Amino acid sequence: MGIFWDLLQQDELDKQEKKAENLEERVAQLEKQQEHTRAQLRKTLEALEEHLSRDIDGDGITGSTT
Repeated sequence: MGIFWDLLQQDELDKQEKKAENLEERVAQLEKQQEHTRAQLRKTLEALEEHLSRDIDGDGITGSTT
């Protein structure tokens, strides 16, 4: 009976390890998506400020910050 218990425990540990790896991959993917979204929002804000000739985000600059 002991060997079966050990096998079940090892299987459960393997499942948990795989979940952790998948979670780490998903977090990395979400962080990359967030970075892309922020860049897109920045471009959109700059274009909007240039179009309206107004400082919308309060940084003292209208349009491009570069």
